[in-house]
Amino acid sequence: MEFKNEVVSLLAEICQDDVIKENPDIDLFEAGLLDSFGTVELLVQVEERFGITVPITEFDRETWNTPNNIVKELEDMK
Repeated sequence: MEFKNEVVSLLAEICQDDVIKENPDIDLFEAGLLDSFGTVELLVQVEERFGITVPITEFDRETWNTPNNIVKELEDMK
């Protein structure tokens, strides 16, 4: 499975909403799909599944607010 699809599927799992798959530019925080608990879960899962460690200090809501942005950030960290 392509990396982007894997990340989007992970986000849909964490947010418990398939709208993420339909709209990869949705603002996860504004839409109420991702909160601080979900953010921590996301970072833990990213490390477990992809071996990418994202320090919480580098997690900026402005940069990590949409599925497409999250995929881009993770690709840059690979």
